[in-house]
Amino acid sequence: MERNVQENYLKAIYKLSEKNKEGAYTNDIAAELNIKPSSVSESLKKLSEEHLIKYQKYKAATLTEKGKLIALMTIRKHRLWEVFLVEKLGFRWDEIHPMAEEMEHINFDELTERLAKFLDNPTADPHGDPIPDKHGKIKALKSKKLTEAKEKELVIMVGIENHSPSFMKHLDNLGLSLGSAILVKSVVDFDNSMLLSVNKSKDFYISREVAENVLVKES
Repeated sequence: MERNVQENYLKAIYKLSEKNKEGAYTNDIAAELNIKPSSVSESLKKLSEEHLIKYQKYKAATLTEKGKLIALMTIRKHRLWEVFLVEKLGFRWDEIHPMAEEMEHINFDELTERLAKFLDNPTADPHGDPIPDKHGKIKALKSKKLTEAKEKELVIMVGIENHSPSFMKHLDNLGLSLGSAILVKSVVDFDNSMLLSVNKSKDFYISREVAENVLVKES
C-alpha cells in the first residue's frame, strides 16, 4: 500500500474513532474517503497485516499504537501547513484544506519540526483544531457549542465543527472568526435562533444550525 493511501486511511480511522469509541466501520471509512466500501475492506486487511490496525470483518477497525502515531503525525503536518498557509502566505481559512491534504504527506521529520519552530510551535490550526506535538500528544481544547451558552453570557469563539468552505465563508460574511467575543443577547423561543453581539460592535441573528457548529469557551 502506498504511504499516502496508508496515511489517509489511518487518519480517517482516527477521526471516526474520536466520534465512535467502538472504532471505524467500513461504510463510514468509505464515506470519509469518498471511495467504494468494497475497496475499503481490502485495504483494511492490508493495514491489519502491517499491524497498524485491529480489524475483523463486519466489525469496527481500531488503531494500534503504531497506527495511531502515524495518524497523529499526519494530522500534525496537515495542521502545521494550514497555519503556514494562512499566517505566512495569506490564504483564507476556507481555501487551505485541499493544499494541506497534499502537503501532509511530505515525510521529512526535520522539515516538520523546523516548520513548527518557524511558526512558534502553534497549538491550534486556523480552524481551532488542536495540533499534536512531535510525540503525538494532543491536548484537546476546552470548548462547548455556542448553543450551550446561556443568555447574557460572554464567550470567545475558539473553533468550528463544520469545515466546509461554504460554512466558513458564511461566518466570514457574518464577521465571526476565531477570537471573536460573542455576547448572547437572547434566544428566540420559536426556532432557537440567537441574537448575538460580536466584539461589542455588531448585532445580528444566527440560526441554531450555525450556532451548533461554532465552538466557544468562557471569556
